[in-house]
Amino acid sequence: MPVSTGAPRCGHKSLQVKRLERLPSQSKRLFAAVFFRSNAISRFERKPSWLKIRPPSGEKYNHIKGLRQGLKLATVCEEARCPNTAECWSGGTATFMLLGDTCTRFCKFCNVKTGNPQGVLDRDEPKNLADAVEQMELTYVVLTMVDRDDVPDGGAAHVAHCIQAVKKRVSDIKVEMLAGDFQENEEAIRTVVESSADVFAHNIEVVERLSPSVRDKKCSYEKTLCVLQRAKEMNPQIITKSSIMVGLGETESEVEVTLRDLRRADVDIVTVGQYLRPAPKFLPVEEYVKPGQFLRYKEIANDLGFLFCASGPLVRSSYRAGELFLENYLRTQGAQQS
Repeated sequence: MPVSTGAPRCGHKSLQVKRLERLPSQSKRLFAAVFFRSNAISRFERKPSWLKIRPPSGEKYNHIKGLRQGLKLATVCEEARCPNTAECWSGGTATFMLLGDTCTRFCKFCNVKTGNPQGVLDRDEPKNLADAVEQMELTYVVLTMVDRDDVPDGGAAHVAHCIQAVKKRVSDIKVEMLAGDFQENEEAIRTVVESSADVFAHNIEVVERLSPSVRDKKCSYEKTLCVLQRAKEMNPQIITKSSIMVGLGETESEVEVTLRDLRRADVDIVTVGQYLRPAPKFLPVEEYVKPGQFLRYKEIANDLGFLFCASGPLVRSSYRAGELFLENYLRTQGAQQS
């Protein structure tokens, strides 16, 4: 039964309040628990000014949305409710999600649908992806994937086919692949690393202490470090990248340790961004980290020798500023080698 939260006129009680007073004491306690808990969540979820974003719109946004729907492609921008969708799509870029829209794992921060795709793969996806990239006239594309533990190689061969199809269609394009852990299957990792991707990314997500309670039980902090290190060992020329979410109860010292661990695994690029709860069923935000703290994390990353660090409240693994840096870096490196 709804109760007016506005202040009643002096000396008068609202009809809803009078009805509430007639409820048995147990019902009153239950109502109070639900009411005040929901009120606390509402106040907690109110975002600070530095996290305000504009809703997606514009000609380029509508073009990409129509293109994605027409070619039956998934974007992590929509599936994960990324706050940068408006900025990226209006700028003519998007992050395509391979292997469908259903992940076989459930991480307590991720809005991507969970289930068992029963080994089904879209054989037209490599061609459709290449069509989209060509029509968007992209020079740098980010690809990501759902975890597919229902497929023997975790979907590695399919991912490689997608990357190769894009490279064949647009010869000068740079491809960043945000991959899963493939359950540490070395042949699967090698398949993706040797697929001609320019950047191999795999996210550590959170500090070590929080990893078991935030990520799916099949994921682990150490497994992520191992996958990143193995990718670099397989191809020392490939750029490796990872991402950290903050605002889940970590400390600055824990973030610094994670940054050090990533550097020890020979990771080149790191991003640090604010965790935003995509829906009530996911973990709540413990803290809205202030912009100054993100600058501090960037300073630590720079001191540790990362090639580049993007750190800010709205930074995500696939972040436009990072993409621009990587594209310029890769093209400069290619020019120097030639």
